[in-house]
Amino acid sequence: MTHRNHDPINETLAMSELDKQLLNEFQRDFPLTSTPYADIAARIGVTEQEVIARLRQLRAAGVVGRVGAVIRPHSIGTSVLAAMAVPAARLEQVAALVNGYPEVNHNYEREHRYNLWFVVTAADQDDIDAVLNDIQRRTGIRVLALPMLESYHIDVGFKLHWEPDDRDIGEINANHQ
Repeated sequence: MTHRNHDPINETLAMSELDKQLLNEFQRDFPLTSTPYADIAARIGVTEQEVIARLRQLRAAGVVGRVGAVIRPHSIGTSVLAAMAVPAARLEQVAALVNGYPEVNHNYEREHRYNLWFVVTAADQDDIDAVLNDIQRRTGIRVLALPMLESYHIDVGFKLHWEPDDRDIGEINANHQ
């Protein structure tokens, strides 16, 4: 999905307190059990079916892009950041094609000559190269591979429900490093 300057939460879905609580619960410390959705449901006081249904609705509305683990780069397989200079008239079409690859975990639009950026994750460099080459072949647009030179930890979790006694966001992020 490419991101434009809009707020899909407010445009397509009024988020309830339950939605916010659910999203807060699974951004960090996702239960590593055989019944993670039931575990989350028990923590927030709803049924497993409600958790699954709300996640499906949030995903369909574009609020949730994916539910899955974030693993330190190159600890399992390999990945690369890639960029393309896509003509504006083809941007949505090319973004949809890129999203069709299971190896692509997200893509986004940037205000730059290279306006479509995405991450490809695969078992090894040969698989990465195959995906990038196939995208380039199918679109006719050069794909620029930007391998990671240095690793940084960026916490992308955002608390959606604040209580008066919540700590500063900087403290929260520092504690999750």
